[in-house]
Amino acid sequence: MIKLTFDFPPVAQARPRATRFGREIRLYDLEQVHVYKAQLAESARFMYHGEPLTGPLVVTIKFYRAIQQSETKKRHHLKAQGTIRPTKKPDLDNYIKSTLDGLNGVLWVDDNEIVGLHTGKYYSDHPRIEIEVEELK
Repeated sequence: MIKLTFDFPPVAQARPRATRFGREIRLYDLEQVHVYKAQLAESARFMYHGEPLTGPLVVTIKFYRAIQQSETKKRHHLKAQGTIRPTKKPDLDNYIKSTLDGLNGVLWVDDNEIVGLHTGKYYSDHPRIEIEVEELK
């Protein structure tokens, strides 16, 4: 099992943008998403030195978002302990998409090999992404 913690806040996948290149239309990620995926891949390469995994994988990801500065002490405490969870945008599936794509070729060959996925959004005073990858035998 691989367990990694990335000490930076998650970034959600945005809708791709399009540009015309002659007669061709090319799609690209926003700069913020592109930087996030590159930072994720670089950090994963630094922490994980093995070959990318192949075969069926089960992945667990916890996304920790920052608690808003304007919260009351009581709500801040409830968010920090996990009683209040994020229900606002960005959507969980957009966090998942950008994160799985960023780790392609580093932790796994391709994210199509993931057969099980357990995820959640949480608040924390320390925004981060925690990932566990388990190979099914």
